Amino acid sequence: MLQTILLIFQIAVPVLLAVCILLQQRGAALGSAFGGEGGFYASRRGAEKKIFILTIEMAVIFIIVSLLSILVKTQ
Repeated sequence: MLQTILLIFQIAVPVLLAVCILLQQRGAALGSAFGGEGGFYASRRGAEKKIFILTIEMAVIFIIVSLLSILVKTQ
């Protein structure tokens, strides 16, 4: 039962993580990463900041679920 729940999370979390990554800097050209218009060090505000924080949270959740999955399979 626990393995099934972890497997579902291991499928859902990376998909959500990929969506969060793709939502960031939508429409930004490669030049913006190298100091072009809308530079790399611009402060994040509003929805962009929330998506950035959500991306970090999804990455942490993915790591935790992966480690839990390894622990459950070894027992």
